[in-house]
Amino acid sequence: MALVPLVLTVAACAGGSPTSSPSSSNVPSEYAAREDGTRVVPAVNSKYLNERNKRRWVAYNGPEEVGTIVVDPYARVLYHIYEEGRAMRFGVAVGKAGLGFSGTGVIRRKEEYPNWTPTQNMIRREPDVYGPLKGGLKGGLDNPLGARALYLYRNGRDTMYRIHGTMDPSSIGKATSAGCIRLFNQDVMDMFDEVPLNTKVKVRTKAESLELEGEMVELSTGYLVPAASFEVIDADRAMQEQAAQDDAAREAALTGDVPA
Repeated sequence: MALVPLVLTVAACAGGSPTSSPSSSNVPSEYAAREDGTRVVPAVNSKYLNERNKRRWVAYNGPEEVGTIVVDPYARVLYHIYEEGRAMRFGVAVGKAGLGFSGTGVIRRKEEYPNWTPTQNMIRREPDVYGPLKGGLKGGLDNPLGARALYLYRNGRDTMYRIHGTMDPSSIGKATSAGCIRLFNQDVMDMFDEVPLNTKVKVRTKAESLELEGEMVELSTGYLVPAASFEVIDADRAMQEQAAQDDAAREAALTGDVPA
């Protein structure tokens, strides 16, 4: 497998609903279905594999040393610096809590099919949803942490951030309701095997993201594109305007308020 970078997420992130990911001839081999012990990890649906989501080699000019994992929660990408000036880039999903940590840490723990436990805050906010899970959810493909998790520590203490997979591949590349940063199961499985303990992880601030990635614009699909992608942004806005006009026309027809 090609060397792959890591994704960060909050320890108690919840992952949304599972999304079916059937195998397809359009899916690159690295995202095909995989046997994993007694489990079969589904293929990633090709419609989620846009250019910013799927892993790819890119030029890298940041200041970090070779081997470092660099997470940019604002641009929703993650880099693994493989050699001087070159890195593997991945798309990530980001929740609000995923923006609450910046700076550096190291990977001190790795788990296959990790258990997940909601935080006390989550239980207090939504007792009906998270109360029944206060004892934890057993690891598996229906678990918010997905197939693998890597745990980020700082000064010997758990930061409560996790590098992990997801049960919802449709979320990758988007801002999510859950407080995490996550990637496709296939990506985190490869990283789990290839990235050693004590690997350094750098999480960018928003200022660092703007300096190195530039301004990003969120499309109506929930995906980000560089602000310089004028044609894509204009086409998206035109589509939104047309959809609004169509909705207005349907509403007018239903109420009988149709222009003569």
